[in-house]
Amino acid sequence: MPVFIAFAAFLLLVFGHRLGLPIAPWAVTTGPLGNKRKTPGQKSAVRTQTLEMVLDHDSGRMEGRCLKGRFAGRDLSSLSQSESLQLLEELRSTDSQGAILMEAFLDRRWQGWRARNENARAKTERKSPRSGSMTANEAYDVLGLNPGAKPDEIRAAHRRLMMKFHPDQGGSTYLAARINQAKEILLAK
Repeated sequence: MPVFIAFAAFLLLVFGHRLGLPIAPWAVTTGPLGNKRKTPGQKSAVRTQTLEMVLDHDSGRMEGRCLKGRFAGRDLSSLSQSESLQLLEELRSTDSQGAILMEAFLDRRWQGWRARNENARAKTERKSPRSGSMTANEAYDVLGLNPGAKPDEIRAAHRRLMMKFHPDQGGSTYLAARINQAKEILLAK
């Protein structure tokens, strides 16, 4: 019987992902046919004009540093929630990609911050001409492209960003949705 259990566990580790079963990343470093799985110690880094962020794939911890503006030189983890929200508002008007990253940071650091700050956001949205939809210029900013980018460039930028910010890679559902929305808007033009 113990041999059967060990064999079943081995099969689960090797083929469980094909069945949609969540297998811990530490359990398997290579899949069938030797294809690589996520290896320990991987980090993703991204930089905008205002922020630089690093995501630790193992822990899911996200850390960043403000490069410009009122909080320049400060680590995001050193900011209070109030300061973080002030930085987010600043980024929304100066660095749309940085604002997306900051929202993801807030999602990880202070879960539920959106609901707690719903009234403040509603006031901000009333003052701003922005509606819930994204403009083409915002879509280009989200994907990090220049206006007039070709469909192949749009798809490549989308793919590159989704590899970094997809929830399965430690990103947030909000970021993935914004990246997908940007791609849809630009390809529909």
